[in-house]
Amino acid sequence: MALNSSTLHFLLIIFSLCILTVSSESHARAAFKPNTLVLTVHKDTATNLHVTHIFKRTPLQSLPFLVDLNGRFLWSNCDQNYLSTTYRAPICHSTQCSRAGTHYCHKCTSSPRPGCHNDTCGVMIVNPITHRNAIGELAQDVLSIQSTQGSYSGPGVQVPQFIFACAPSSLLQGPLPNNVQGVAGLGDTPVALPRQLSSQFGFKQQFALCLTSSDTRYGVIFFGNPPYKLLPGVDVSVPIGYTPLTISPEGAYTIRLKSIRINNKPVPFNTSSRGEQVLGKTIIITTAPYTLLEHSIFKSFTGLFANQLSGVPRVNPVPPFGLCFNSKNLTSTRVGPGVPAIDLAVYSRNATYWRIFGANSMVQARPGVSCLGFVDGGVNPRASVVIGSLQLEDNLLQFDLARSRLGFSSSLLFRRTNCANFNFTSA
Repeated sequence: MALNSSTLHFLLIIFSLCILTVSSESHARAAFKPNTLVLTVHKDTATNLHVTHIFKRTPLQSLPFLVDLNGRFLWSNCDQNYLSTTYRAPICHSTQCSRAGTHYCHKCTSSPRPGCHNDTCGVMIVNPITHRNAIGELAQDVLSIQSTQGSYSGPGVQVPQFIFACAPSSLLQGPLPNNVQGVAGLGDTPVALPRQLSSQFGFKQQFALCLTSSDTRYGVIFFGNPPYKLLPGVDVSVPIGYTPLTISPEGAYTIRLKSIRINNKPVPFNTSSRGEQVLGKTIIITTAPYTLLEHSIFKSFTGLFANQLSGVPRVNPVPPFGLCFNSKNLTSTRVGPGVPAIDLAVYSRNATYWRIFGANSMVQARPGVSCLGFVDGGVNPRASVVIGSLQLEDNLLQFDLARSRLGFSSSLLFRRTNCANFNFTSA
């Protein structure tokens, strides 16, 4: 059928509008810049460590990585079945190598493959559990991550040239969660996850850690700008307090404690010449399941805790713990077993305490036995206090790298939510 001029003109207008609509939608997708990104985190029951799943490579593949709060970068095993059409290895002395702080030229005698090229950048990679190390190849590949929409996940976005390190499979030997392919580093370095993501999408250099105590549901790591929301729509991004955050020479996130109190009674420590208590530095890690205390602090700490819980029968300690109780004599509360609260007094403008309740202080070591989840760190530890992952669970910690401060919520259980209450099912 022949079309008259008016009909043809009308069809051309409709066709043009369709092209403009498709073009506008494509541009909107391409220009989408999220304010906040999220990763899932689950608790491994065998090790009590936390694992995140990250989409990498082309085609995209979900891969499990151990969460290392103080790790310098993301590293992945490239020896076995690394298949990606977008893998690249920056050459020696390139901008990427300078950004990663390496000027070592990597050599590889095997046939070229991911993790093995000549004249690329070599980086020292460390297993944070076994402390074994090896030289690996600096690399780039696609990384995909979800954005947020309130307390729900939103559209995924990509980092086309995410910098990471290719590690030999030998570094995955040791007491790691099953099937992990490497380590996701959250440290304060230019090539760690937080700063690469903030650089790519232009949001503030900050992230928030919310580890779950559940072994069947997911916790969450937020990258970027608040608000951070958990179901049922609770904004958990307003902390009860802030304290200065520094980076130790080893690259660990470090805070200072004024004192530790149990049931509002101070734990006695050594004092300085001016009569002040001396605690030394306190670091926060996710690669130890429990908090480690320097030996003399541990003795004072467990002694006072036992005194404040004298009405509950003690039982023989279950390693690695030093103080255990008959759990049948413990009451149950919204925030875990009914035991004395532990207050970490942090340095701040106001008197501020990070309060630890029973859910974050006690461990069900075996049926009928609950143990204090703090471990003797020996006489020469890496720090006087090393806060482990049990004490972090169902607490939201905001690492504000731009302002060098740590915000903390204390237990979210008091706010009728927890770290497993972010809804990932909408993606």
